[in-house]
Amino acid sequence: MISAEEFQREIDLIIANALREDIGDGDHSSLACIPRSATGKAKLLVKDQGILAGVAFARQVFAVVDPDLEIDVKLPDGSAVSYGDIAFYVNGSAQSILKAERLVLNGMQRMSAVATKTSRYVHLLEGTKTQILDTRKTTPGIRALEKWAVRIGGGVNHRFALYDMVMLKDNHIDFAGGITKAIEMTKAYLKHHQKDLKIIVEARDLKEVDEILNAGGIHRILLDNFSLEHTREAVQRIGNQCQSESSGGITEKTLRSYAECGVTYVSSGALTHSVSNMDLSLKAV
Repeated sequence: MISAEEFQREIDLIIANALREDIGDGDHSSLACIPRSATGKAKLLVKDQGILAGVAFARQVFAVVDPDLEIDVKLPDGSAVSYGDIAFYVNGSAQSILKAERLVLNGMQRMSAVATKTSRYVHLLEGTKTQILDTRKTTPGIRALEKWAVRIGGGVNHRFALYDMVMLKDNHIDFAGGITKAIEMTKAYLKHHQKDLKIIVEARDLKEVDEILNAGGIHRILLDNFSLEHTREAVQRIGNQCQSESSGGITEKTLRSYAECGVTYVSSGALTHSVSNMDLSLKAV
């Protein structure tokens, strides 16, 4: 995974680009009817149920828009919330509050939805040793927010992007000419470029699991679209040689069954690509 400093740079870029996109040459609605000297107070009102996420993100947005805005947090990230709860109050320039409003809401609504779904998956895994992983199936441009939300919901981040981990999937393997060849070429590439990156290799059947294990030096084997029976067999063959990950078509109904096979992780793109935003509002008080 990327470092905390690299992750923060991604958040900074998201905020800068979103404000550029939203404000342009000015918030003319506010500039037209609200005096520059006017001050006000607003509350972040929850109108839904789930896990709150994005409070820390909102604080950063407000700080970029106007460092003089004051935030009084009532419910931190990760809080279980329901209709009528107030996450925080923000006080200061009315123009600044309105300028930041949409980005704060867009970010928090999406992050809270992701955190809520992740928390539900984590709950389903309670009592097993398996953890839930996100994927790269994220909304373009705001990956850092969605992966942040997965952590808030109790999940674990997979690789952040293409550059912080090697993941040899079916197309890589087929284009390279087979599993063993793909792994050998990858090891040589990493050595030549002096890169210390973990290698994950996708297996499509038990035969490929054996071939990956024979190649050695692999951090994790991805068991793609395996049946429960074949997953149990694969986990037994893998043993302590490397980590295991189940993925492909796993739903809330089947999640625990795969975990009970003993895999290290279950990865799910649904954590980030199939959620409905939490209903939140920023209201003047």
